[in-house]
Amino acid sequence: MNRSTLTTLLVLLIITALAQSVVIVRDTEKAILLKLGAFERTLDPGLNFKIPFIDNVIKFEGRLRSLDTPPDRVLSNESKPLNVDAFVKYMIVDAETYYTATNGGQTRVAEDTLQRRVKDKIRNEFGKRTLQEVVSGDRDGLMEALKNSLGEDAGELGVKIVDFRVKRIDFERELRTSVFERMKTERNRIAEELRAEGRESAEKIRADADKQRTIILANATRESERIRGDGDATATATYAEAFNADPEFYDFTRSLKAYRETFKDRGDILLIDPDSDYFKYLNKSEQD
Repeated sequence: MNRSTLTTLLVLLIITALAQSVVIVRDTEKAILLKLGAFERTLDPGLNFKIPFIDNVIKFEGRLRSLDTPPDRVLSNESKPLNVDAFVKYMIVDAETYYTATNGGQTRVAEDTLQRRVKDKIRNEFGKRTLQEVVSGDRDGLMEALKNSLGEDAGELGVKIVDFRVKRIDFERELRTSVFERMKTERNRIAEELRAEGRESAEKIRADADKQRTIILANATRESERIRGDGDATATATYAEAFNADPEFYDFTRSLKAYRETFKDRGDILLIDPDSDYFKYLNKSEQD
């Protein structure tokens, strides 16, 4: 082997060693460093270094994971059987604990352990509640209690429980009729309360509308009487002014109007003294 070949092999060996020494940990990953198979330290996201052939790096998915548990049969406080289907959202927060508790970071071991604990928590929480509380009670409170209860144990696996939800609750066949009737009764009660509130609101609106109508009519009547009074006063003043301007002419026009109204129909008969003031202008015209 000549010197050039030896140099090439040496360069390749150095490049390989450098490549084996560099470890890149993404933000979405959790990673630990093992030295000769034993835990050494947890690696931070970014660029890290290790000793080739001595150190080993194991990476885990650090993003949110979903565990869908199979339906499980549980009993309520009244010993009523229910089939509960739930799921859990979790993520790894402690890579060292997760590696140790799951036999080297085996996902199957972690999820089997979580499934067993989920079933236990569901049995405990549902066993504290009646069927009525499960069906129409505080569902958010139930979910929060399940999440907190499971979260207390999840730390032993190095994971954090982000969410715990019950997807579906199925009842045994003999319970369905009673549950549906109870739900129907509850909905009818709520509907009747809403109808009563609607009727009360309608009565208030009608009463207010009638009140406003009465006020408007009263104001309109008062205003019309005022306008009519002003008109009558103006007419009276106009008549008085006209009468004062020429009383003789005013008296004459009033007499003509009286004649016209009296002899409007041909069959009308009037018995009166010829010397009465009623015929004053007629007698005067004959004298003229």
